[in-house]
Amino acid sequence: MKTSFALLSVFAASASAFAPSGPAFARSTALNSVPLANGAMSFDRVCREWRCKYTGDKATSESLEEISKLVDEYLPQIKESSSDAKVNRLVCGSCLDFKLMTTVPLDDFGPWEEKGFAPEGEFLEKLKAIEGVSQVETQTITNMEI
Repeated sequence: MKTSFALLSVFAASASAFAPSGPAFARSTALNSVPLANGAMSFDRVCREWRCKYTGDKATSESLEEISKLVDEYLPQIKESSSDAKVNRLVCGSCLDFKLMTTVPLDDFGPWEEKGFAPEGEFLEKLKAIEGVSQVETQTITNMEI
C-alpha cells in the first residue's frame, strides 16, 4: 500500500509540471486598449505593413533574394521603432506577395508615426528599385494575438 501511494505521489507531482499554470485562454486587456465592434473586440497593438509583388519562382526568385538582403540591412533600424516591436515576414509563393509587418504597442505607434515610420521611406525607395518588384504599398492595421 505504501508503494502504491508513493508511486501515485511521484506521478501526480510529475504530471503537474505539464498542467497549465494559468487560464487556458486569456485576452490582452491593456488599460489603453481601444474598443471595436461595440466592445466585442479591442486592440492595443498597431501594425505597419510594407508589401509588394515579386517575380519568379519563390525558390529561385532573384527579386525575392534582393528583398531578403534589404530586410537584413534594415531590420535593426525597424526594431528600433519600439522596444516591444514584433516583425513578421510573409511570403506567398502562389500569388507572389511579400509582406513585412511591424507591430508595436499602441503607446509607441504615435511617436513612430511622427517619425514617418522610420526607416520606411528609405526602405521603400530601395524596394522599388529592385528589378522585378512592383505594387509597393503600405497599410496601417491593428494586429492582435488572440
